[in-house]
Amino acid sequence: MPLDPESVLPEALIEAIRSRASGYDERNEFFQDDFDTLVAAGYLKAFVPEGEGGLGAGLADVVRLQRRLAQAAPATALAVNMHLVWTGVAKVLADRGDDSLGFVLEEAAAGEVFSFGVSEAGNDAVLFDSVTEAAPQPDGGYSFTGTKVFTSLAPAWTRMGTFGKDTTGDEDQLVWGFIRRDRPGWRHLDDWNTLGMRASQSRTTVLEGATAPADRIVRRLPVGPNPDLLIFGIFSVFETLLAAVYTGIAERALVLAVDAAHRRRSYRNGGRPYSQDPDIRWQIAELGMSVDAILPQLDAVARDIDGLVDRGSAWFRALSGLKHRATETAKTVVDGAMRVGGGGGYFRGSELERLYRDVLAGLYHPSDPESAHATVATNLLGPIEE
Repeated sequence: MPLDPESVLPEALIEAIRSRASGYDERNEFFQDDFDTLVAAGYLKAFVPEGEGGLGAGLADVVRLQRRLAQAAPATALAVNMHLVWTGVAKVLADRGDDSLGFVLEEAAAGEVFSFGVSEAGNDAVLFDSVTEAAPQPDGGYSFTGTKVFTSLAPAWTRMGTFGKDTTGDEDQLVWGFIRRDRPGWRHLDDWNTLGMRASQSRTTVLEGATAPADRIVRRLPVGPNPDLLIFGIFSVFETLLAAVYTGIAERALVLAVDAAHRRRSYRNGGRPYSQDPDIRWQIAELGMSVDAILPQLDAVARDIDGLVDRGSAWFRALSGLKHRATETAKTVVDGAMRVGGGGGYFRGSELERLYRDVLAGLYHPSDPESAHATVATNLLGPIEE
């Protein structure tokens, strides 16, 4: 039975989170009160089985939860996404008979918080290569040395999933493992001063020999595209939950556009509300149709992942296309809402002004538009001939 988002995130909780969003943004401050509230609500245990104290949610459930949370505070939802990605990957693997990330769900059940330390400046190979050094240790573990960017939950994580390249063997290998906050070899830079998504505090993390022990090394993979289940798990959960956050932004922007159309009055038309203006009505309708179009695509992808549907090579087309469509839709809807809402939305402190800045972060998450289009084209047309 699907999880009811309002039972996990009741309206009073959502309104409290929404009321704090502007202040966190203005102060460029981590969403600590939101974080504490979500922990108390069991939100970070969404993917943990009910028998282990979690919500027992599937990906489709968490998509609905993240849409709801993003409508209140996009930066809060985006940062929590990174913890939910790792716990979601653990569930995707477990559902397919792979328990190599079982400890992630166990530790999440115990209250550990996971960060996604993967992105590297200038590395457009993303999951398929790394400029971070992974050095083998005598005990079978690895130490990681390099710089990771956009590591959300910087003030709160206790575990970080990361990867680097081991160049010591006959063939280079990409090594995936998990480090701990309470052990040495890492530091954050105080460099998160951005246009939007400010409360996420997605600071740069410098790895200086941070060590993952042998029992927290989960993969050694060849460099380059790889069909390993871990790669599918990361790609599927990351892209789908990103799409959920930006869809939530689009949904909230549509609500604000409708409210503005009812609230604003036309002096030229005798004080009639803009909701009666044919041009405004057409604009609102366009925004509504855009939101309506992305919702079934998002839901279908999440349900198929939960249902172990085998789309074969078409999965990467579906996932990169979903992320691209969701972020572009959100950007279009927020832009339209700004037009409908009038000049008041241009002032600092308005919710629309914040959404306008927050939604731009969608441009920078993988898959970027070039990668998404290349993936879809390859699936439809085959690879470019040499």
